[in-house]
Amino acid sequence: MAHSATFVSEQETHFPEFYGKNEASTSPVSWAAVIAGAFVTAALSLILLAFGAGMGLSSISPWGGASATAVSRGAILWLIVMEIVASAIGGYLAGRLRTKWVNVHTDEVYFRDTVHGFLVWAVSVVITGAFLASTAAFMVGGSSRMAGTQGDGRTVDPNAYFVDALFRTNPPTPIDASARAEAETILMNALRQRDLPGWDRTYLSEMVAAKTGLTGNDAEQRVTEVTDQARLAADTMRKAAAHSLYWLFLALLIGAFSASLAATIGGRQRDRMRAI
Repeated sequence: MAHSATFVSEQETHFPEFYGKNEASTSPVSWAAVIAGAFVTAALSLILLAFGAGMGLSSISPWGGASATAVSRGAILWLIVMEIVASAIGGYLAGRLRTKWVNVHTDEVYFRDTVHGFLVWAVSVVITGAFLASTAAFMVGGSSRMAGTQGDGRTVDPNAYFVDALFRTNPPTPIDASARAEAETILMNALRQRDLPGWDRTYLSEMVAAKTGLTGNDAEQRVTEVTDQARLAADTMRKAAAHSLYWLFLALLIGAFSASLAATIGGRQRDRMRAI
């Protein structure tokens, strides 16, 4: 009995030492390989995106007459192919460049390679998203500077056409900026609330009648038609954006799988390399 107690005591005494020897002193994540693969993935994504846009495979804007689901099949297919190619190459490079793990079970090596590929995809998405966001902000600012202002000091906005349609006359006559601004505010509020309140409809109809010379019924009919057209255009754009985001989600999901799988392939080839 005393011998048994002594044996247990020795196990408890040496257990921390054995446990410490089984743990690596370095991190299981090779961040250098992950970052390198992420930058390669981001760079390839931008290159392929530019190539696809140049070939006319970019998403169709609903303002160009496309329906809510008119994201072309070519654009969807190219987006998926772009994610597969860029993510697979980046994940493969991360698997080949990562540090070789010694005395690690095969299943653990497979898991770590999968994680490396997933990290490559995640970091590349952040890099690409940040770059595209800054580029979009720069392009919007540049287009605003290029567009400038109209002669009456107002800037061009997506609702300008519908405001012009409200006050259209034959022959054309200029409308003062204050009336345009007020009508635009009412129209934007109607689009935000998905409906034009009765008092706004009455006031806008009276304004249109006063500025265009239309009768009360004709002015009210014009307000109804223009409001319906603006609402339809806004809904079309909203649905097209949601449809595009759905396919973007699917493409990114496929990219994550491709990067993870390619990293396991690269890691397997990395471990089979022998020094010459």
